[in-house]
Amino acid sequence: MSHRSHSLGHLPISDHSFSEDRSLLAVARESNVELYYTDGNRFELGNTLADHDKTVTSVDISGDGRLVTCSQDRNAIVWEPQLDGSWKPTLVLLRINRAATFVRWSPNGQKFAVGTGDRVIGVCYYEAENDWWIAKHIKKPIRSTILSVAWHPNSVLIAAGSTDGSARVFSGFIKSIDERPAPTVWGERLPFQTLCGEFYNNYGGWVHDVAFSPSGNVLAFTTHDSSIIVAYPSAPEQPPLAVLSVSTSLLPFRSLLWSTENQIIAAGHDCHPVVFEGDQNGWKYSKAIDDPAKAKQHEAKESSALNMFRQLDLKGTVDSETGGTELPTIHQNTINTIRAFSGPADNVKEISSTGVDGKIVIYKV
Repeated sequence: MSHRSHSLGHLPISDHSFSEDRSLLAVARESNVELYYTDGNRFELGNTLADHDKTVTSVDISGDGRLVTCSQDRNAIVWEPQLDGSWKPTLVLLRINRAATFVRWSPNGQKFAVGTGDRVIGVCYYEAENDWWIAKHIKKPIRSTILSVAWHPNSVLIAAGSTDGSARVFSGFIKSIDERPAPTVWGERLPFQTLCGEFYNNYGGWVHDVAFSPSGNVLAFTTHDSSIIVAYPSAPEQPPLAVLSVSTSLLPFRSLLWSTENQIIAAGHDCHPVVFEGDQNGWKYSKAIDDPAKAKQHEAKESSALNMFRQLDLKGTVDSETGGTELPTIHQNTINTIRAFSGPADNVKEISSTGVDGKIVIYKV
């Protein structure tokens, strides 16, 4: 079977994250975070974390099992699992006056980055002497709300997508935490807040999501004009080798990820994931996962001539049994988040998706 689908209720899911061993699923829904314990087939609701008092916008589980959540209440909370099965919340000193929109742990689990509506990115780390999580702000040249952040594999560089139509790469280097990273195409000396790359899309559409390739040497982002843009930097302070844009006739994508160094999967308002393939010489749309066109063909074959006349008689239209309310895709509404589910970072085998219909779907790539 190419997919597994589970309904977790009818309320929209704004973000989801699996633990490293895939036995725990955290789901951000309204002002709560629901934790489901799973063996891959069944999902059983365990704890509900209810410390936020406005919509939880994003959730992420680190490699060592800590949770971080952020919310429109302008707060982020780090949750530590306790021996008795409960979760201990620690408030993060974000120092922002607008909503927190997106949060992700660094690959090494020592820091996390919070995108905000306050035109800053908070790079948060633990300060042992005061026993709190504190944020250092990346401010310039951000001019509007950050919708997404993504970490480079070296846990120092951060990509961010913004509503000003740009994707930027910054250094999130924290002296007391990080060792000096090896040089990359993005730069060698990387003091905190260094701007290492800035890419625009021609139409100024909001950047909904950003992602580094598995090697960290390429950046992809998706914009509200339904395109995917892939940027190949050349060297620090130099113009990029290539910035390639693929336009589609689909509805806008909300989320994207790299499944290999030459393949990107994106999903959004069309309710099913699609695959793009390419390299420095060019990118193109490759195929749909859970293709609605195929589902429609299959459905059309099954409806007999007699059924067609019956539909005409009843409704004056030829339509499916459901009266046209059901989409031919597994998800019945916008997909908000897709994540790698199985396989190494440079060869993802399965992805998980959640969205407005309250479902979690695991697709084979």
